[in-house]
Amino acid sequence: MNRTPGSMSMSNSSSNGYDGVNLKMVMHMSFYWGKDAIILFSGWPEQRLSMYVLALFFIFVLTLAVEVLSVSPNIRTSTNPIAGATMQAAIYGLKMALAYMVMLSVMSFNVGVFIVAVIGHAFGFYLVKSRALAAANKAAAASSSAANVAAKV
Repeated sequence: MNRTPGSMSMSNSSSNGYDGVNLKMVMHMSFYWGKDAIILFSGWPEQRLSMYVLALFFIFVLTLAVEVLSVSPNIRTSTNPIAGATMQAAIYGLKMALAYMVMLSVMSFNVGVFIVAVIGHAFGFYLVKSRALAAANKAAAASSSAANVAAKV
């Protein structure tokens, strides 16, 4: 059987009870570079460059969403505690489902997928933290201007 180093071939033939079905799939057990990857679903991205780029974009969006969802929304004090907790639990569940999809994508051992996942997490972290920093600076500027007005009076 002809295999690439660091890969494991899986095939089913009629001797295994699958009459007439011959499935060949190569699972890489070390990092590799190339568009011929199986990401999340069998047959996707179909060994086409355009589909591989689409898969990388999808993983980038998934990682970005994981980072954006990592910020808990502010719950109004007038909100019913059960409804607020349910909303936070639903957002957490969505975040974890997306994070597991990213993890399974990275487990394809494709270097492009790994790089895009890291870049997506870093860019999402940057977006979340830059918004938080801008909000903190705005609040600090408002409080300092209020203190200056109070000092003049």
